[in-house]
Amino acid sequence: MKYVIVLGDGMADEPIDALGGKTPLEAANTPAMDALASMGELGMVQNVPPSMAPGSDVANLSVLGYDPKLYYTGRSPLEALSVGVQMEPDDIVFRCNLVTLTEEEPYPEKTIVDHSSSEISTADADILMDSIREHFNSGEFQFYTGTSYRHIMIWKHGRVSQLEPPHDHLERVIGPYLPQEACLRRFMEESFDILNNHPLNVQRAKEGKHKANSLWYWGAGTRPSLPNFTEKTGLKGAMISAVDLLKGIALGAGMLVCQVPGATGSIDTNWEGKAQAALQALLKDGCDFAYVHVEAPDEMAHQGLLQEKIESIEYLDSRLIAPICQGLEEAGEDYRMLILPDHPNPLRYRTHTGDPVPYVLFDSTRRRKKLSHYSESEAAATGIIEPNGYRLLARFLNP
Repeated sequence: MKYVIVLGDGMADEPIDALGGKTPLEAANTPAMDALASMGELGMVQNVPPSMAPGSDVANLSVLGYDPKLYYTGRSPLEALSVGVQMEPDDIVFRCNLVTLTEEEPYPEKTIVDHSSSEISTADADILMDSIREHFNSGEFQFYTGTSYRHIMIWKHGRVSQLEPPHDHLERVIGPYLPQEACLRRFMEESFDILNNHPLNVQRAKEGKHKANSLWYWGAGTRPSLPNFTEKTGLKGAMISAVDLLKGIALGAGMLVCQVPGATGSIDTNWEGKAQAALQALLKDGCDFAYVHVEAPDEMAHQGLLQEKIESIEYLDSRLIAPICQGLEEAGEDYRMLILPDHPNPLRYRTHTGDPVPYVLFDSTRRRKKLSHYSESEAAATGIIEPNGYRLLARFLNP
């Protein structure tokens, strides 16, 4: 038996008037997911414990079977694992986004225009991070380039601070959300002076792109310690994702991390490459379990792009799920597939909520036939609810 989880990050949403009261998932054309729902189990799962913030870090730990109340030590340390950062037990790790702020006002009076700086490329971001390293790296602070707008800072023997995710405060004046720690605030303010008129940002503005003109700190934490996935489940697992968070979780859990050329974490990602990477891991590399994470629906929701969110869900269906199913069936493999979001990202908020999300669980050896559409409403109508998301994996692996 082969096991596949397909995670559409932020895919769940709310009914939208412009869609006639449908959600993006309901409005999308998803024949592959609908077919699996018609032959499998629909239900709802609560991936984010009510006491925790609804981040992809917490939610994806749950989906992988790790109780986040026991194993979560912060988002940034998981990303740092992917980047290859060495962490001591008392080091504090921060995510530092390259964000776009308005330019004219004093720093505390600026507003957040874009949490992703027009989804800046990793190559461009690395050039800007070189300038940050030149000014700020020391024996106490080190900066590392991650992926796109997502980067890492280590504060040796530092302190964990209460910090705000930038995507939660788009188009708001930043003063109330700035760090209380003086050194973090100073780095952010000085980064604007370094980055705003950097030649690369001047060129980006000429091209109609948002400048990546400030650092923004959030997601602080300490070195994680996750039980080995193979020892926990008896399965050799592979992770297919474009983002450092998921790669870091996989490395911390001892899973194989598959590198997919052209995987971007957005709608232009290499969908077919991710499908092929999953099939390669399952059919040729000796893996029993593949976790395929797609960031695009979440990014489109953060940017408030309705049609693009629908399109990303349709791509997930036609360019990822359908070819994985076809490849496994042509290889004569029995398989189970679990499809779900980690958390909702409603377009009216443009950020995450902690509500339950719909899942479909399909077993190729236990097909049953009914007419179903994979959606929030049909999943909720089944009355099936798993209140502790980390428990769903065990049922998926041992139904």
